[in-house]
Amino acid sequence: MPNMVSQLPCDGDGICMLCQAKPSDLETITCKTCVTPWHVPCLSNPPETLESTLQWDCPDCSLPSQDAFLPPPSSSPLPIHPSNDLIAAIRAIEADSSLPDSQKAKKRQDLLTGNSLSHEINDVDKKQGDDVLDLFDERLNCSFCIQLPDRPVTTPCGHNFCLKCFQKWIGLGKNTCAKCRCVIPSKMASQPRINSTLVVAIRMAKLSKSSVSGGPQKAYHFVHNQNRPDKAYTTDRAQKKGKANAASGKIFVTIPSDHFGPIPAENDPERNQGVLVGECWEDRLECRQWGAHFPHIAGIAGQSNNGAQSVVLSGGYQDDEDHGEWFLYTGSGGRDLSGNKRTSKDQSFDQKFEKYNKALQVSCLKGYPVRVVRSHKEKRSSYAPEKGLRYDGIYRIEKCWRKVGIQGFKVCRYLFVRCDNDPAPWTSDDHGDRPRPLPSIPELKKATNITERKEGPSWDFDEKDSQWKWSKPPPISTRPVETEDPATGKRSRRKFRQAHNMNVRERLLKEFSCLICREVMSLPITTPCAHNFCKSCLEGAFAGKTFLRERSSGGRSLRSRKNVMACPCCPTDISDFLQNLQVNRELLDVIESLKGKLEEEGDASEKLCEEEIDGEEEEEEEEGEDEVENRKQAKMAINGGEENPVI
Repeated sequence: MPNMVSQLPCDGDGICMLCQAKPSDLETITCKTCVTPWHVPCLSNPPETLESTLQWDCPDCSLPSQDAFLPPPSSSPLPIHPSNDLIAAIRAIEADSSLPDSQKAKKRQDLLTGNSLSHEINDVDKKQGDDVLDLFDERLNCSFCIQLPDRPVTTPCGHNFCLKCFQKWIGLGKNTCAKCRCVIPSKMASQPRINSTLVVAIRMAKLSKSSVSGGPQKAYHFVHNQNRPDKAYTTDRAQKKGKANAASGKIFVTIPSDHFGPIPAENDPERNQGVLVGECWEDRLECRQWGAHFPHIAGIAGQSNNGAQSVVLSGGYQDDEDHGEWFLYTGSGGRDLSGNKRTSKDQSFDQKFEKYNKALQVSCLKGYPVRVVRSHKEKRSSYAPEKGLRYDGIYRIEKCWRKVGIQGFKVCRYLFVRCDNDPAPWTSDDHGDRPRPLPSIPELKKATNITERKEGPSWDFDEKDSQWKWSKPPPISTRPVETEDPATGKRSRRKFRQAHNMNVRERLLKEFSCLICREVMSLPITTPCAHNFCKSCLEGAFAGKTFLRERSSGGRSLRSRKNVMACPCCPTDISDFLQNLQVNRELLDVIESLKGKLEEEGDASEKLCEEEIDGEEEEEEEEGEDEVENRKQAKMAINGGEENPVI
């Protein structure tokens, strides 16, 4: 009668736990259920034929005999026999032909370790469409700990590791990637950089998983526009006279915050006249309430990929020149506003065509109309109001460029020319502007990065109608209208719902954006300094530059010198990395998977929004019919039961 000592398998190193010898492959047999290796000579009942080895179950997976319940020696561990349900579950996994071998192994491990319940919850979350943690878990795992990387480090060859795992690998004297054996630069090996894009993406995925699985939800308090006061809130605690909440005042016009051009009467339900040229307000908050300029602090309202809608002239830069019908405007940036320097007017670095400055440049290229508001703070201008702010109409940006400003740093400059159908507040004319020749700008002789419009403007003068109007369709708004009537605002409500139903995949795609073009990366490249770019954008940033610079002195040829090519986001030299760019395949796989899921869900989301709006329309119609029926019955009751009594 065999005892339980003869029923021990091989350990993780392939050594038999009974005879303590490492058997060869010919002496080893693997269980078809639990995939555990066993030493054939040490088995009490080895398979008799070669064919029977294909269907052989180890003693742990076969039904236990009475011998199995004999007490083992004190030196031997007590084997645990799985139940019939566990064996049936493992065999069901093996019989599933739709699963690859890696997934089968993972499911078997989950069953044996008791983690199957957590994975069932994950499967439910995945069905809900908001759990992308499994997507990351399959593609971005660290090769050492097989977990999502903690403080992820990305090698130049595009593989991701935990910072501690990477440092341990380097500490062993390894200078190659653990996955592809590509050489790791010595500087990166000594000073690895954390990939902040992956850090944010993994954090977002974990937060979305916890919120779907029933974690505590963050409470957001929202006040509808109709419930806001006509004036912004004030408090007794404020040391200076002013408003306590910049966004608390009611918006009186029915335009989105990214509306281009003038505000007509149909968007002014309060007065039915629109925002007229020459209209004045007490402060920036009242100006915001009437839609002339929505930001209550920034002087430029716009988006870098869409254009600028309005600007405020408030004397923020010494380079500004105001000539009424045209003026030279200085862009934003170039100042250190950190800490308690938030009101500093001293420039400390150059301005670039990015963010708000890029929005003005887009409006220049497209010829979009820009609303202009002048503030009393512009003391050097003869056209500024005496107090408060004043709406001065529509202007168009004709040119933009960069030049060295008064404070010694480069600034972005814009030429605004008035093109409004109403006369300016400082003239006694009874008609608006007409196309005028551009003024002479002396500073253009020393300017750089000059941008001029080469195609026809979107806002132009129509000789037939003798007025300024849109010659091309205006940009489509992407922002909701807070004051729109629910009965007529079906399109805005659809966009508003789609924006609020934006799932974590869309937010993650925004995180995977190139640091140059600000769009979702195509063929992502991760530099040794942990910055992410599109391959085409990174190559374009160094187009025309050579890796070596030839030198000569007095007719003699000197040794070529290496050109320093700094990363577009930091001073790190990446010239060696640029000679052999490697696409981050793991990151590319994640981005393509997110895009594929979004395309599948896009049609379903649009259909759901339409069904919700159709349902609301049906409810409104039913309510209208009920109200008519109630009035009808009330009328009949008053008339003694007759619907239309004869008088």
